[in-house]
Amino acid sequence: MIFMKNLIKITLLFFALQSGLAFAQNKQFVTGGTIEFEKTQNMFAIMKNKATADNAANKGYYEQYQKNEPQFLTYKSTLIFNANSSLFTPIPGKAIQWYYDAPIADQLNTVYSDFAHGTTTTQKDFYERTFLIKDTLRKIKWKITDETQTVAGYNCRRANGLILDSVYVVAFYAEDIHVPGGPESFTGLPGMILKVSLPHEHVIWVATKVTTIAIDEKKLVPPKKGTVVNYQQMLKVLTDAQSRWGEVGRYFIRGFSL
Repeated sequence: MIFMKNLIKITLLFFALQSGLAFAQNKQFVTGGTIEFEKTQNMFAIMKNKATADNAANKGYYEQYQKNEPQFLTYKSTLIFNANSSLFTPIPGKAIQWYYDAPIADQLNTVYSDFAHGTTTTQKDFYERTFLIKDTLRKIKWKITDETQTVAGYNCRRANGLILDSVYVVAFYAEDIHVPGGPESFTGLPGMILKVSLPHEHVIWVATKVTTIAIDEKKLVPPKKGTVVNYQQMLKVLTDAQSRWGEVGRYFIRGFSL
């Protein structure tokens, strides 16, 4: 009787191992496709930050915005990718009137990321100027956690990060999409980032749809428009332009630097 019980256990274990092996062999990682993102920002909180950073004039704009405009503003964007690169493209949305504007609340960047070579090309709008920033991929200090969440149908794992020395980042990435990319310049995790938020900046990007399809290499090309600079050169231009604006200038520089 004991022999039969052990035999049954061994047989069941054998079939379980075989099933697991077959699943692992049949499982396919996604390495190409299109992702649709929505960027949502809490404009009341952003306007309050801007007012706090500046003076009574901005406080008046903040109160006016609360009375006349919606609290949340949403923009759309797309990310096409293959195993080696990605291209993030913003879709034009509702324009914000200049006295309500803040860089963090806008979509200023078209971002090409080359994972094979560790480089990036970003076309960034800066008021009436356009920069073409060529540099290495942004280095983000990620710490992966055990928390998971489903985003756009994919099981995602949480990672916490830090950019620009002090901007806190929360990301959820899908290991089944075997590409270290994400929206904007958020990269560097062992899977595609499908959700990323900057809690203290009151902004979040969320994937709403993932389409797995082979992407034509001809579509994955870097943007070409703008004055060519590296990141540090761009930062110097921003700093020089905003230095006379005091605290609100520093707030704007942080927004433009993202």
